[in-house]
Amino acid sequence: MTAPRTIRRLGERSRRERAELDAVLDAGLVGTLSTVVDGQPWVVPMLYVRDGDRILLHGSTGAGALRHVAAGAPAALSVVHLDAVVVAHSTFDSSANYRSAVVYGTLRPILDAEGRRVALTRVSDAILPGREAEVEPMSAREVAATQVMQLEVHEGEWLVKVRTGGPGEPERPTGAWTGVVPLRVVADEPVPDPRSAGEPVPASVRERVRRGVSAV
Repeated sequence: MTAPRTIRRLGERSRRERAELDAVLDAGLVGTLSTVVDGQPWVVPMLYVRDGDRILLHGSTGAGALRHVAAGAPAALSVVHLDAVVVAHSTFDSSANYRSAVVYGTLRPILDAEGRRVALTRVSDAILPGREAEVEPMSAREVAATQVMQLEVHEGEWLVKVRTGGPGEPERPTGAWTGVVPLRVVADEPVPDPRSAGEPVPASVRERVRRGVSAV
């Protein structure tokens, strides 16, 4: 059994409670999946959703690198939220407030059609809550054409790092302005396709606007 992963630099920013990992994951929808393919680094941003003790990801069955990951290559999923720019008395001491997480493991494909369908419904609900009830159901061909994978979350195989607060104290007084510039991502008013002009915005889209970018 390997030792739990640890944050060595600025270890005081490490968070070790599982609830803190879940909070970082649930606050977003896009992560960066990384692995090695044929000796070369492979990194791609992907939509994801946490479903209990697993993270669901999906893509086309025609994506060669994705098949490599699904075949059992070690991988890591990273997620970061930039919350503020921290303006200190010098550029060297200026920083940022953030929440970040990295989950390590092996992605496993969901092979049975019903399992894929259930997972894809979970992903759909995270992006557009309730959308499946507003449109035609996924066809068997669409389900078969989608690579659905799960990354199980195991204790000791994840890291969370968080910075909050303002700038530190300078070694000597300066006249420079210091403070914090909060940052946030919001969802704007939906823009209808010309074919939907005049139609009411469906509940799933309204709920996405209400949530912003979070999955819950």
